[in-house]
Amino acid sequence: MQVTETLKEGLKRGYTITVSAEELDAKVNEKLVEAQPEIEMKGFRKGKVPMPILRKQFGQRLLGDAMQDAIDSAMQKHFEETGDRPAMQPKVEMQDGENWKQGDDVVVSMSYEALPEIPEVDLSKLKLEKLVVKAEDKAVDEALENLAKSAQRFEDRRKGSKAKEGDQVVIDFKGSVDGELFEGGSAEDYPLVLGSGSFIPGFEDQLTGAKAGEEVKVNVTFPAEYGAQHLAGKEAVFDCTVKAVKEPKAAEIDDELAKQFGAESLEALKGQVAERLEAEYAGAARAVLKRALLDELDKMVKFDLPPTLVEAEASQIAHQLWHEENPDHHGHDHGAIEPTDEHKTLAERRVRLGLLLAEIGRKENIEVTDSEMTQAVLNQARQYPGQERAFFEFVQKNPQMQQQLRAPIFEDKVVDHIVEGAKVSEKEISKDDLQKAVEALDEM
Repeated sequence: MQVTETLKEGLKRGYTITVSAEELDAKVNEKLVEAQPEIEMKGFRKGKVPMPILRKQFGQRLLGDAMQDAIDSAMQKHFEETGDRPAMQPKVEMQDGENWKQGDDVVVSMSYEALPEIPEVDLSKLKLEKLVVKAEDKAVDEALENLAKSAQRFEDRRKGSKAKEGDQVVIDFKGSVDGELFEGGSAEDYPLVLGSGSFIPGFEDQLTGAKAGEEVKVNVTFPAEYGAQHLAGKEAVFDCTVKAVKEPKAAEIDDELAKQFGAESLEALKGQVAERLEAEYAGAARAVLKRALLDELDKMVKFDLPPTLVEAEASQIAHQLWHEENPDHHGHDHGAIEPTDEHKTLAERRVRLGLLLAEIGRKENIEVTDSEMTQAVLNQARQYPGQERAFFEFVQKNPQMQQQLRAPIFEDKVVDHIVEGAKVSEKEISKDDLQKAVEALDEM
């Protein structure tokens, strides 16, 4: 088996791999010997079929496997000896493939872009600033007010009061299309909050101003994209009886409210709210810290980048941004999206930092644990209620999806490792200043 270099230009590599006919024949024999003990054939005991008969019966079938094994073995040995790590799957083509016949040597061409050698970085020289925000009394009070609103109840308005947005009307209704009642269009004692948007457009508007005891005819048109096809785009009339008009009453901010949310007292609830707010602030501050870290690393390290990785990343960036600018277009039946120079510059940064973080993680033996992966799959599965098991099975069979879930976990673990070794100072700021710092991330 012979490997001959044909190209070495920057990170581009090219080789020819030659597997002699004798080596290939030996591989076929090896596979036949391996399979012989389990083969049964009429006229012979199990495992006693003569090799010449096995070769005649199965030799041609095993030839392709033997060829693939020989090439894979040569490639593996090449990467072990050279230390090269391909940036993407090597391109392998058989020379004279259509004209090749048994008894000929097998010659394949292999080309790839090697990952660059990543320079060492003295992470202890990194100086970073960690933003710290304390939960102020005002923020805690606002959060408590929101909790009280979410725990609101409705009380009857005084007799004769007109319903307004935010009120709850208790109604009986019957819906008809072309004079015929339709299935699912009727209900009794239905509590509807005006302005909630829970009914089809126009329905709630026509009940605004109604009083308890009134009969109201509501005329609406079902949206063209309505889920029930037999109603989509149809005009409908709902005969409504308003049985009660109720106004919202926020819960009192007291110990009783605290107990509704699992706390023993109002003071305990305040403490929990403060902890939650500070956890949210810490998450936002970490995003700012991570960006600052990546900016510093980008300044410290420069090396050649595999062109195919940069091109693929630039195309992905351009495609993603196009869909963000065209949110109504969900498919991929659009024309080619050419990356701009700005996209390419961003792609170079992402690829450079991605390779650097991957190398640091590799050298420090940072790995994503099974429990971390399981948690990531669980978090993702929650987006598909009722289909969690199917999602788990999909992930198990899809290595690409596994990598999509693993990559951000690995990156965060590497970032945490780097931060631990850096010189980090803390700076206490206000919630508003933190918000400005977070907003600045989107502008960069």
